[in-house]
Amino acid sequence: MKYLEGLNEAQKRAVLAKEGPVSVLAGAGSGKTRVLTTRIYHLIRESVPAEQILAVTFTNKAAREMRERVRSQLGGDGPLPFIATFHGLGRELLESYGKAIGIPRFFSVYDREDSEKAIGAALKALDVGAKELSPRTVLGRISRAKGEGMRAQEFYDKHGRGSFGARIVAEAWLRYEKTLREEKALDFDDLIALPVRLLEEHDDVRSLAQERWRYIHIDEYQDTNALQGRLAGLLAEMHRNLFVVGDIDQTIYTWRGATIENLLEFDKLYKEAQTIILGQNYRSTKNLVEAANAIIEKNKNRKEKYSTTERNAGEPIVLHIALSAEDEARWIATKIRKLMRESVRPEDIAVLFRTNFQSRALEEGLLRAGIPYKLLGTRFFARKEVKDALAWIRLALDPSREVDKVRAAAAPARGLGRITLGKLAAGQRSELRAGELAKVEAFENIIAELSHAAETLAPSEFVKLVIEKSGMRRALFEEGNADDRERFENVEELASVAARHDLSPGKEGIAAFLAEAALASDQDEMDQGEKRGVTLMTVHAAKGLEFDTVFVSGMEEGLFPHEGMGGDEKRDEEEERRLFYVAMTRAKERLILTLARVRKIYGSDFISEPSSFLADIDGTLLVLEEGDDGEVIEA
Repeated sequence: MKYLEGLNEAQKRAVLAKEGPVSVLAGAGSGKTRVLTTRIYHLIRESVPAEQILAVTFTNKAAREMRERVRSQLGGDGPLPFIATFHGLGRELLESYGKAIGIPRFFSVYDREDSEKAIGAALKALDVGAKELSPRTVLGRISRAKGEGMRAQEFYDKHGRGSFGARIVAEAWLRYEKTLREEKALDFDDLIALPVRLLEEHDDVRSLAQERWRYIHIDEYQDTNALQGRLAGLLAEMHRNLFVVGDIDQTIYTWRGATIENLLEFDKLYKEAQTIILGQNYRSTKNLVEAANAIIEKNKNRKEKYSTTERNAGEPIVLHIALSAEDEARWIATKIRKLMRESVRPEDIAVLFRTNFQSRALEEGLLRAGIPYKLLGTRFFARKEVKDALAWIRLALDPSREVDKVRAAAAPARGLGRITLGKLAAGQRSELRAGELAKVEAFENIIAELSHAAETLAPSEFVKLVIEKSGMRRALFEEGNADDRERFENVEELASVAARHDLSPGKEGIAAFLAEAALASDQDEMDQGEKRGVTLMTVHAAKGLEFDTVFVSGMEEGLFPHEGMGGDEKRDEEEERRLFYVAMTRAKERLILTLARVRKIYGSDFISEPSSFLADIDGTLLVLEEGDDGEVIEA
């Protein structure tokens, strides 16, 4: 079989393991995506209908790349398997079968900002100030409870008479759920919790879903939480064709509910399971692979796995010790300038940091040096003008959404205030003055026109129509200033994103586009027409990416590994080590580690010692550089 050519023996075993449960322990850079897509292609070649194949991963970006690879292997012909994120899978289950638990066909998805606003309104109604209990804290507690499978009423029954904090969370949750119902909306956690409830409580729906997808693939299985593990188990219960790929050494999300046990104990849950280890690293040079092995082998809670590579030794790892965070940033900028003179593209360079506060000094250093950069984390879909346009689009699908109506009425402004809209919502239309009524009717006519157009237009064409009919083009482009025109470019970019769904014209495609927008992660922002340049991001955000050159800044004891400075909770030492392993293995050609002797944190100067992780790297793999010219002074 020609499509197996170029695969190593372990990869071939994984591709050809057609029936039964399989766990693939895939080291960094081991070609796991190629294995997943080739296995899917192999199943289709073996006469498995594409519609019976499911593949789940963790970001829209990864799902799109997997989809494109499978499409390419199939030659662009025939149907594709269902390939989505966990939240995308949850959305599909609820749209297809959610009527059984009262979920409307077209629901919207609250992003974190929407949820925090709704929680904030609930706290205000309870006369609780943000200093007493912040919306973010309350939402985090609700999220954890949903991840454990709890419902609002169940939580209230358990905690409604407890401590002040627990009681307020319980009461705020009930109000939050009421808001979601009124807005025909779900939040991120609902997209996992409700499908699990649906499948567990409705045998007929569970059977339909199990027959629909007979072969199930899950990428990054080490990042699944308990509820996601239950969802996978429910879908695979009948046919047991569950193929999971993961790397215990890259488990870095336990703080948000991921459980390493899903992968560690896979062969206990599925006793007939095959375990296949992908140990060959195709990404990084030998020096980088050996250093990463030395770091991760210190962990105890893992399955034995040693990475190898056939690549050459490559450059040694560079270590630079700066006096301060500002000096560190200045040195990094100078080093990047030197690399760019040596024809390294800025797009092939990443600067990683452990915590967000580090980005300020790094940004300033790059700005002073005139180096183009992009900071991952400034989310495209969270920008005001983009959210304004999305509100218009959601209104076209469901004109009853009051939150979107208020937002759209002010974007651009058309003389409709909250009082006027409040009267409408309260059924007091007759109390409106003639001028107010005329503005309301003009607004409603636009929504009605858009709603009619949504029935047939391709999503990208519909977005263009929304931009025109809403008045956003006139306000931002024709009459706006330079900043407004830049905002208009962001709104226009929505049409490019929507075009991915043009094969499904009408409301189905538009709803799919809205779901993609709501579920976008930081990595997805790299695809949204952002300016090119060096990428700045946290190590957590870098997972799954690769760059020719990677800087890891802040290699100081207490910062990396992190020890909860500023009141943060103490981090798990093994997870910190896994996080450093992830950072190291993003690099293909060169890895540059930097630290500052003195760093200002929360307004105070901290004198730091080098990270204990550095002592685990063989000295023969490291060189120490100092000075702005990158002079090597010690091996």
